[in-house]
Amino acid sequence: MIEEKLKEVNDPELGVSIIDLGLVYDIKVRGHKVAVTMGLTSPFCPLGPAIVKNVEDALIEISGIDDVKVDITLDPPWSKGRMSQKAKEELGVI
Repeated sequence: MIEEKLKEVNDPELGVSIIDLGLVYDIKVRGHKVAVTMGLTSPFCPLGPAIVKNVEDALIEISGIDDVKVDITLDPPWSKGRMSQKAKEELGVI
């Protein structure tokens, strides 16, 4: 359910879900709390705070979730190899 909800969160610049881009590295659920560890397509991504807010807003909509924490990491750095086939096709990545 959490991963499905995150598929609704798009990278604002690319218009592709953060799941399909391979930006979500880890999801932990403890009771009513969710912790997401994710990367960004660039360490200098100016829309990082907006993406974090969109993740928080999407997950807090899930019944039973009342706390969401999003940690951004640059280790490992994101690469196009993390993208799903669907995302590669949408963006024309070979």
